[in-house]
Amino acid sequence: MFTYITIGINDLPRAVRFYDPVLATLGFERRQMDDQEAGYAAAGDSRCRFWITHPFDGKPATIGNGSMPAFEAPSRRAVDAFHAAALQHGGTDEGAPGLRHFHANFYACYVRDPDGNKLSALCERPE
Repeated sequence: MFTYITIGINDLPRAVRFYDPVLATLGFERRQMDDQEAGYAAAGDSRCRFWITHPFDGKPATIGNGSMPAFEAPSRRAVDAFHAAALQHGGTDEGAPGLRHFHANFYACYVRDPDGNKLSALCERPE
Protein backbone atom coordinates (compact mmCIF):
# COMPACT_ATOMS: atom_id res chain seq x y z
CA MET A 1 0.00 0.00 0.00
CA PHE A 2 2.76 2.49 0.86
CA THR A 3 5.84 3.33 -1.15
CA TYR A 4 7.52 4.85 1.91
CA ILE A 5 6.86 6.59 5.22
CA THR A 6 8.83 9.48 6.73
CA ILE A 7 9.24 10.44 10.37
CA GLY A 8 10.45 13.91 11.31
CA ILE A 9 13.51 14.13 13.54
CA ASN A 10 15.55 17.02 14.98
CA ASP A 11 18.95 15.39 15.57
CA LEU A 12 19.97 12.93 12.85
CA PRO A 13 22.98 11.37 14.63
CA ARG A 14 20.86 10.77 17.75
CA ALA A 15 18.03 9.33 15.66
CA VAL A 16 20.39 6.98 13.80
CA ARG A 17 21.80 5.76 17.13
CA PHE A 18 18.20 4.87 18.06
CA TYR A 19 16.83 3.52 14.78
CA ASP A 20 19.82 1.41 13.65
CA PRO A 21 19.63 -1.09 16.55
CA VAL A 22 15.84 -0.88 17.00
CA LEU A 23 14.97 -1.58 13.37
CA ALA A 24 17.66 -4.27 13.16
CA THR A 25 15.54 -6.36 15.57
CA LEU A 26 12.98 -6.62 12.75
CA GLY A 27 15.50 -7.25 9.97
CA PHE A 28 15.66 -3.68 8.62
CA GLU A 29 18.95 -1.96 7.84
CA ARG A 30 20.03 1.57 7.09
CA ARG A 31 20.85 1.79 3.40
CA GLN A 32 21.09 5.50 2.73
CA MET A 33 22.12 8.57 4.67
CA ASP A 34 23.12 12.15 4.05
CA ASP A 35 23.15 15.22 6.30
CA GLN A 36 19.32 15.49 6.27
CA GLU A 37 17.91 11.96 6.32
CA ALA A 38 18.48 8.23 6.61
CA GLY A 39 16.57 5.48 4.84
CA TYR A 40 15.89 1.92 6.03
CA ALA A 41 14.93 -1.18 4.08
CA ALA A 42 14.30 -4.87 4.61
CA ALA A 43 16.80 -7.37 3.24
CA GLY A 44 16.03 -7.97 -0.41
CA ASP A 45 13.88 -4.84 -0.81
CA SER A 46 14.83 -2.64 -3.76
CA ARG A 47 14.12 0.64 -1.96
CA CYS A 48 14.10 2.29 1.44
CA ARG A 49 10.57 2.17 2.83
CA PHE A 50 11.12 4.05 6.10
CA TRP A 51 12.88 7.40 6.32
CA ILE A 52 13.89 9.57 9.26
CA THR A 53 14.36 13.15 8.12
CA HIS A 54 14.71 16.77 9.06
CA PRO A 55 11.54 18.54 7.87
CA PHE A 56 11.86 19.98 4.37
CA ASP A 57 10.65 23.42 5.50
CA GLY A 58 13.59 23.76 7.91
CA LYS A 59 11.37 24.09 10.96
CA PRO A 60 11.70 21.77 13.98
CA ALA A 61 10.09 18.35 13.67
CA THR A 62 7.00 17.87 15.81
CA ILE A 63 5.07 14.71 16.60
CA GLY A 64 1.70 13.94 15.13
CA ASN A 65 -1.02 13.31 17.68
CA GLY A 66 -2.55 10.04 16.52
CA SER A 67 0.27 9.18 14.09
CA MET A 68 2.03 5.86 14.58
CA PRO A 69 3.76 3.57 12.11
CA ALA A 70 3.43 -0.08 13.09
CA PHE A 71 6.24 -2.35 11.90
CA GLU A 72 5.49 -5.97 11.08
CA ALA A 73 7.49 -8.30 13.31
CA PRO A 74 8.23 -11.89 12.27
CA SER A 75 7.65 -13.23 15.79
CA ARG A 76 6.61 -12.27 19.28
CA ARG A 77 10.24 -12.56 20.28
CA ALA A 78 11.06 -9.86 17.71
CA VAL A 79 8.39 -7.58 19.24
CA ASP A 80 10.03 -8.11 22.63
CA ALA A 81 13.48 -7.34 21.16
CA PHE A 82 12.19 -4.20 19.42
CA HIS A 83 10.76 -2.89 22.70
CA ALA A 84 13.92 -3.70 24.67
CA ALA A 85 16.20 -2.10 22.05
CA ALA A 86 14.05 1.02 21.94
CA LEU A 87 14.30 1.49 25.71
CA GLN A 88 18.02 0.73 25.68
CA HIS A 89 18.72 3.33 22.98
CA GLY A 90 16.86 6.38 24.26
CA GLY A 91 13.22 5.56 23.57
CA THR A 92 10.41 5.56 26.10
CA ASP A 93 7.75 2.98 26.86
CA GLU A 94 4.20 3.53 25.64
CA GLY A 95 3.00 -0.06 26.12
CA ALA A 96 4.96 -3.19 26.99
CA PRO A 97 4.88 -6.19 24.65
CA GLY A 98 1.77 -8.29 25.01
CA LEU A 99 -1.49 -9.44 23.52
CA ARG A 100 -4.04 -6.73 22.77
CA HIS A 101 -7.81 -6.93 22.51
CA PHE A 102 -7.96 -6.38 18.73
CA HIS A 103 -7.84 -10.14 18.03
CA ALA A 104 -6.46 -13.34 19.55
CA ASN A 105 -2.96 -13.05 18.00
CA PHE A 106 -2.44 -9.27 18.09
CA TYR A 107 0.90 -9.14 19.95
CA ALA A 108 2.32 -5.62 20.00
CA CYS A 109 4.43 -3.07 21.83
CA TYR A 110 4.46 0.70 21.72
CA VAL A 111 7.40 3.08 22.19
CA ARG A 112 8.41 6.65 21.47
CA ASP A 113 11.66 7.56 19.76
CA PRO A 114 13.93 10.29 21.19
CA ASP A 115 11.95 12.94 19.26
CA GLY A 116 8.62 11.71 20.65
CA ASN A 117 7.36 9.87 17.56
CA LYS A 118 5.18 6.91 18.53
CA LEU A 119 6.08 3.53 17.01
CA SER A 120 4.75 0.01 17.27
CA ALA A 121 6.02 -3.46 16.46
CA LEU A 122 3.34 -6.04 15.79
CA CYS A 123 3.19 -9.78 15.27
CA GLU A 124 -0.16 -11.31 14.30
CA ARG A 125 1.02 -14.90 14.10
CA PRO A 126 0.03 -17.49 16.68
CA GLU A 127 2.70 -18.41 19.19
